[in-house]
Amino acid sequence: MAITMAQPALLVIDGKRVASASGQTYATLNPATGEALADVAEAGLEDVERAVTAARRAFDDGPWPNWPASQRAQVLFKMAALIRERVDELAELETRNSGKIIADSLGEVKAAAACFEYYGGAATKIFGETIPTTSPGLDLTLREPVGVVGQIIPWNFPIVMASWKLAPALAAGCTSILKPAKQTPLTALALGEIAMEAGAPAGVVNVLSGAGPLIGAALARHAGVDKIAFTGSTEVGSDLMRLCAGDIKRVSLELGGKSPNIIFADADLEAMVNSSVYAVFGNAGQDCCARTRIFVERSILDAFIERFTARTRQLRVGDPMNPETEVGSLVSRAQRERVTSYIEIGQQEGATIACGGREPDEEALKPGSFLLPTVLTQVNNRMRVAQEEIFGPVACVIPFDNEDDCVRQVNDSPYGLSGSLWTRDIARALRVAKRIRTGVLSINSNSSVHVEAPFGGYKQSGLGRELGMHALNLYTEVKNIFISLT
Repeated sequence: MAITMAQPALLVIDGKRVASASGQTYATLNPATGEALADVAEAGLEDVERAVTAARRAFDDGPWPNWPASQRAQVLFKMAALIRERVDELAELETRNSGKIIADSLGEVKAAAACFEYYGGAATKIFGETIPTTSPGLDLTLREPVGVVGQIIPWNFPIVMASWKLAPALAAGCTSILKPAKQTPLTALALGEIAMEAGAPAGVVNVLSGAGPLIGAALARHAGVDKIAFTGSTEVGSDLMRLCAGDIKRVSLELGGKSPNIIFADADLEAMVNSSVYAVFGNAGQDCCARTRIFVERSILDAFIERFTARTRQLRVGDPMNPETEVGSLVSRAQRERVTSYIEIGQQEGATIACGGREPDEEALKPGSFLLPTVLTQVNNRMRVAQEEIFGPVACVIPFDNEDDCVRQVNDSPYGLSGSLWTRDIARALRVAKRIRTGVLSINSNSSVHVEAPFGGYKQSGLGRELGMHALNLYTEVKNIFISLT
């Protein structure tokens, strides 16, 4: 691959690796060491214009949207194969650029390959319908690609989020301008190269690294962009919606979360605890699906806290490249400062630190952005730590008395993205699940994501559904055609 940790990472525009128009670069860091990792081209407004022009030409005049779906599928399958060939290299790049543990990076790179494989298969299964009408004739619908899409992804799951955006868009026949987070651009730029190598025509996949507010706003305002797909904070998503409103640009948003983990007294406590530590502390808590509000039936509250804090203390925090490490670095020192400020706010509000809440003691970890997994007790659901997304390794334990009390507290949140519910009573599980206002809910599991199933949130957690066949709705328009038979 052309991108390595020893070479500058260039933009991908119109089928070529190119420097930014200004020639400017910036250093992306390894958050686990604080050291510079690579120089990266910093795109500006001129580069946005170049990328939109290339994507527009590739959509309006190029072959991509007019290829048979089976031909586009072959490009997606080839991308998946190339990703699988380079799993170790891409995983190392992801870990060094983001601070996530290598075990997670390996799994996420494989998940990205699986995503391209899924949508390679889905490309030939985008169907219209025939509709009986009162007027004599034949009424039919077509699903056509929405056009040029600006796709903005976050720093917490760079290659996975890129695959979630790119794969269905390409399957539908769209062309893309992919904007990775400034902190973590390397695997997205690598995907741009992989698309070229797999046979995507020039301009179909463009990748711009650089300042998110500048590039994201420019894409949202640009008349040549038909749709914006964004994953990130609710605040930025709201801003993008306002910018897209000017020309009624299509928009889909996967935003923040404050996901609940609900434990009834009859739950398998041992299985729940062993699974749930990873549900909140995986990726150092930098996950919009992280089960950061743990609602526990009051009769087992003390037993749960004892087991959960004991298991949390056992988590191995350390070098993300060590296969035995379970919790890596936060993405930056600024992010760690944000998280620690919330821990302080929680204490001021009356919460108690049951474990964690500070940096590790090991000298080798001091240059990085590490924070010990933190459990806050004596929390009530109206505290800021229970209402606002912290995006770090902080769990808030909140008691409830019965089903009604549980549902009331869980739904008392501006978010509704994901969550888990633990009970042996299947009737209760279904009863409560139907009342919870969230887009994804797992029963006796902490797994939120399945490539075959829709993913997205209620309320301020977003608009639209990614993954599964539902994602193809985000990248297609419905055209109705009536043929008169009179």
